[in-house]
Amino acid sequence: MQGIIKSEQKNVDANGRQTKLFLHLKKWLEKAVLDYGMIVEGDRVLVGVSGGIDSLALLDLLNTPMLYVPPFSIAAVHIDLGFDKEFKAYNDLNAYLKDNGCDYRIEKTDIGPLSHSDYNKKNPCFLCSRLRRKRIFEIADEMGCNKIAFAHHRDDIVETLLINMFYAREISTMVPDQSIFGGKLHIIRPLSYVGEDLVKKYGKERRFPAIENLCPTSKVSRRMYIKNLLKELEKDNKDIRDNIFRAMGHVKTDYLPKKTGAAS
Repeated sequence: MQGIIKSEQKNVDANGRQTKLFLHLKKWLEKAVLDYGMIVEGDRVLVGVSGGIDSLALLDLLNTPMLYVPPFSIAAVHIDLGFDKEFKAYNDLNAYLKDNGCDYRIEKTDIGPLSHSDYNKKNPCFLCSRLRRKRIFEIADEMGCNKIAFAHHRDDIVETLLINMFYAREISTMVPDQSIFGGKLHIIRPLSYVGEDLVKKYGKERRFPAIENLCPTSKVSRRMYIKNLLKELEKDNKDIRDNIFRAMGHVKTDYLPKKTGAAS
């Protein structure tokens, strides 16, 4: 298994040059950070590491020298949901994060089985996400972190918009910089401008030891339905995801229906 090697050696090709893909992702990561003021000097950022390629890519990119982003420190956290009874993923990820060189915490829980038990059959994803985030917030406080970075990328933002429109009857999505607890903590998403395809490609380039998602709901979730729907739409319009993402920045409220009578 390949661990994260030192910053001056990683993300280089056979000739010792930084790869085009790495430079491209760093450019858009830094642009998102600067556009939304995600990181200021002295911040301590806790990176949520699920073990998938997306989160490993985010940790890897944040752990390299920045050109324009002010100095900050990072730590990492992984919440083991309890599906992996043999703890193989736990052991692999523990070794990987140890090679990373930053502070990290791995915590074993039973959040996954609890969320899928008879106690909560109707909406396992909601409870799982809520309990996992609650623990991450607590760990951020324990580790002295004022920012939490999640690896949600452009496609996640687009998919969340459609999920909320289709199932929650509202127009909303993830935001790149979200203030919580009265500004005491911020959730940031530095990959907001990056498409999923490039993140996965980067994962292959870096040969991340990605952990298999053992959640029984992952293949049949609403998000997976939306993801497959977008893939079908892309057959006729390859720009569909980019168009939806850009549309969120061009909302014409004058052309949206507004109630003029008493609220119903």
